[in-house]
Amino acid sequence: MQKLRLRYAKRGRLRFTSHRDVARAFERALRRAGVPMAYSQGFNPHPKISWIGAAPTGVASEAEYVELQVVQALDPDRLAQVLDAALAPGLDVLEAVQAGPGGLAERMEASRWRIALPGIGAPELAAAVDALMATEHVEVERLTKDGRRLIDARPAVISAEVVDSAELAADSPDAVGIDMSDAGRSCGILVVVVRQTTPAVRPDDVLSALRVVAALEPPVPAKATRMAQGRLDDGGGLTDPLAHDRAAIG
Repeated sequence: MQKLRLRYAKRGRLRFTSHRDVARAFERALRRAGVPMAYSQGFNPHPKISWIGAAPTGVASEAEYVELQVVQALDPDRLAQVLDAALAPGLDVLEAVQAGPGGLAERMEASRWRIALPGIGAPELAAAVDALMATEHVEVERLTKDGRRLIDARPAVISAEVVDSAELAADSPDAVGIDMSDAGRSCGILVVVVRQTTPAVRPDDVLSALRVVAALEPPVPAKATRMAQGRLDDGGGLTDPLAHDRAAIG
């Protein structure tokens, strides 16, 4: 068997798609593309697919990862091409590599999120971020299937910076997931690196923390996009989780 690792994006309206529906869409696309999947044993065999830290429903992503096992050796670039063609627009396969040694999940230490807040100016957002970073603990309330629970969102936030949407061109890759349709409306952009903890701290938890420390209330819903996942480096950036796989094959 061959193991392959894919990076894909979840864009546009498909950010509202649940992980379960994304998984079903991938399984259908794999069948349509004729990918020779490996299957589990037992009464009800399933294709060997492993999902790595899927983004929550309602957010976009440029950095989702999945592992596939196949029973015939495939060219990763060709697999990415045919699978992307079989998926709906908005679920876009960006890269495929043959898996090298080591697990992929252990390389996912943190995520970098870009959160657009229409109606919130950069100065107001920057003041709220300063208040958050100056606070050691910020408890926020989350509604779960078992009821409401409090989580401390602050320790997971590694870094946060603010840019103004006017600095981003509408056709720039950095504008993915940001509504630029009203150029006259202020739109603060928060770029935040969040450690992947248990329980996970999500973009809406970061926004709740800003509400707690600075009473920040966006007039319209924010739009969040995961831009990267990986291990934290010494400078607080994120390493590419597929770099080890490329190096092992190369």
